Amino acid sequence: MHSQPSILVIDDEPDNFDVVETLLHGENYQLYYALSGQQALNRLKSFQPDLILLDVMMPHLDGMEVCQRIKADPQWQAVPIIMVTALTAKEDLARCLAMGADDFISKPINGVELRARVHSMLRIKQQYDSMQVLMKLREDMVNMIVHDLRNPLTSIVLGTEILRLAGLSPEQQQGKVDQIFLAAQQLQSLIDSLLIMAKLESGKMVLNYTEVDICALCMSAVEDIKAIAAQKNLTLICELPEPGRIIAVDAVIFRRVLDNLLSNAIKFSPSNSQVTLRGEYLAGGGVKVQVVDFGSGVRQDLRQMIFEKYEIGTRMPDVSQIGLGLAFCKMAIEAHCGTITIEDNHPHGSIFTVLLNNS
Repeated sequence: MHSQPSILVIDDEPDNFDVVETLLHGENYQLYYALSGQQALNRLKSFQPDLILLDVMMPHLDGMEVCQRIKADPQWQAVPIIMVTALTAKEDLARCLAMGADDFISKPINGVELRARVHSMLRIKQQYDSMQVLMKLREDMVNMIVHDLRNPLTSIVLGTEILRLAGLSPEQQQGKVDQIFLAAQQLQSLIDSLLIMAKLESGKMVLNYTEVDICALCMSAVEDIKAIAAQKNLTLICELPEPGRIIAVDAVIFRRVLDNLLSNAIKFSPSNSQVTLRGEYLAGGGVKVQVVDFGSGVRQDLRQMIFEKYEIGTRMPDVSQIGLGLAFCKMAIEAHCGTITIEDNHPHGSIFTVLLNNS
């Protein structure tokens, strides 16, 4: 629901509009009016309010019929309707609810009661809208996961089929085995990241701190990703401190962060360029790690967004657009009480910087 909730008041008496407007003055609601049930139905075809205040007693098309028609249309069913009625018999009030009304208020309208009921119905609508957004995000996530799982899985299946053919040279066989192994690694990395991120988000992940030589961890990450970089003729450069110094991190999760940042850099780098992994120990005992690429870069207005789940920085043809890798990195680094940021790599490209304190 937007920041200023909209309310459609349906009433054939203009004076009643003034009453509602006066009673809701200062509540930051945007009020709209319709003088008849048919006018309201016509208006709803191009405008969906957050709440409807509907007078029961109207000529031609009364409030009961209008309520029933609105609730019969799937696109309007979620809009709460408060019936404004002079009727007091329980049978009439029960009929309002039977027509699909969510609440009712009696005339003459009491200001405190009106504001309370409007606030309550708008809160329910906001919860519904939030749930719809969550469901859409879940749907998008499933689609992205299926897409990203399909690519390496297809590579594994095709590679296996080719290996079953006769007449392959030992070199061709080894090439297909390497291809299958790389695809399997991609699958495992994606699944592991998803599982770890789910635990981090739920608060169930307990970091397993161990003393780690960051230089050795970075070298290991670069070594394992060399084959993928070679497919794009990318040069991997390491600018790391002397081995032997240690810092306390969760080695498995931090290594996953390195894998994601390096994979991301490789994914968005043009062929025949380079990706650099830098590392340095800080004076206070912490560490700074940077992954530098010469890709398309990330616009200023997207730099926070790309760390959110399901969001991506730049759409590129033939490049997987999963929006979970950087979100995982942010969650994992913040779980370590560190920070991750992005800046320009002049003249073009990006620099991702991870800062960890050893406290």
